[in-house]
This record gives sequence, C-alpha cells and structure tokens, in this order.
Amino acid sequence: MQTIYIDVLIVLNIYVNYFLIRMTARITHTPIGFRRCILTAIYGSLYSLVILAPHLNGYINALIRTVAVVTIVLIGFGYQGKKRFIINTIAFFSANVILAGTVYAVYSWTEPDFVHFNNSYFYIDFSLLMLVITTAIMYVIVNGIGNFLYRTPEGTDCYDVIIRYMDKVVILSGLADTGNSLTDFFTGTPVIVCDGKKFTEIKSNGKIPQGFRILPYSTVSDSGFIEVFRPDEVFIKNTVSGERKKVEAVIGLGKNTGKAVFNPKILKI
Repeated sequence: MQTIYIDVLIVLNIYVNYFLIRMTARITHTPIGFRRCILTAIYGSLYSLVILAPHLNGYINALIRTVAVVTIVLIGFGYQGKKRFIINTIAFFSANVILAGTVYAVYSWTEPDFVHFNNSYFYIDFSLLMLVITTAIMYVIVNGIGNFLYRTPEGTDCYDVIIRYMDKVVILSGLADTGNSLTDFFTGTPVIVCDGKKFTEIKSNGKIPQGFRILPYSTVSDSGFIEVFRPDEVFIKNTVSGERKKVEAVIGLGKNTGKAVFNPKILKI
C-alpha cells in the first residue's frame, strides 16, 4: 500500500485548487484577488483529507464533493447573483472533472505506482516540475476551448466603464473593440485601454497604484509600451439595457482618446 504524506497531499491540493480557481476566473471573467484565491485554495485542500477515509459509497462521496465545490465557489467568488453563482459553479466543477478525468485516464492506462485514488480524490507522488508542466498544458487546452466558445456580442450597444481605485472613481465612455487583444502577461487578465489623462489624480497621489507595471503592445500601425495598474473594481454598464457587469481587468493608460477600449469577450460569461 502506498504511503501518503499529509503535508505533500495538502500542498499538492493547494496548488491544484489555486490552478482550478484561476482557470475558472479566467473562463468566466470573474474577479478574484491573489490572497483570496490562496485562502480559498487552502480551504479547498482540506477536503483532500477524505482520501484517507475508508471507501465511501457514491451518494456520500457525491454529497461531500458537491459541498466542497459550492463552498469553494462562494468563498472564492462570493455570491453575485443566482446566474453568476450557477455559472461559476458549473465552470469550477467542469474544471475539476477535466483534471480528475485526465489524471484517472493516465492512471488507468499506465497504472503507475505514484498515483493513489480514493473517494474521488487523488494523491500524486512525483516532482513539482511535472505537476507544473501538466497543469500548464491543461490550462492552455481549457483556455483555448473557452476562447473558441466565446461569442462576440452583437449589436451597437453603448457602454460606460466605471473604474474605482481607493476613493477615486473614473467613468469613461466604453468602446467594445475585438482588436484589443492586450492582456497582462503575468496573470492573463484583459487590459482595458483608457485615456491616460483621466487618471492623472490617481498617478499623482503619492503612491504607486496597485499592480503598476509596463507592458509592451503592438497594433497594426503602432507599437511601444503602456502603463497598466490593477484597480479595486471595474464595472461595464450597457447604457441601452442598463445592465451592469463587474469584470476582471487591468487598466492601461493609453493616448488621449477619451474612451475606454475593451475586448467584448470580457462581457461573456
């Protein structure tokens, strides 16, 4: 019988949960901070201890798994309405199924001695490098599927982009443009390119904005670098329907256009 080290089990599941939560946030465009993501991943890792229990029947196992998924989604993303909660739950559950299915398929085909399954949880005793490579490949695959399934909103709706940083609020006219594919290469978060002159007060308040960095960009007619920072909240409001959606994005301080240019995919769930 394989020896299971609890510290390895917990660390493994913290990493995997963090990866799954981030992947869910990426697919559904639901904001989640780094610290909250880590704390949620730590909470979720506690359920992995079920692997140490005697083999449970299917109903009890399904109940534990359901409670785990629902509470992880609530802790990680909060309750932002029934529709958003259901979508986040389905996305997180699907990511779990894909990961567990992939691991179990490899286990069934190769029957390695470094993988142990029990009560729908798995324990893997192999190098961290292999774990990083495996999850990175899965992230690319799932993210590619998500991008393929995205549909660009139709119509000529008008938008307002509402950006809050600390006690400052900036409201700009929004422009949905599929040509804006700029993302933060550290987190993969979409960049909303705004009129930099509208953020003079934020930049000159004596403190560097959270997540401030320089990103390279390239367009058909221009290339260079753009300053970006992470705001506390970003909402995109459809001024025709009145619908308002909180999105995960970083703010790019671009040239004087008077608008906030975003990729319409950011509005898709």
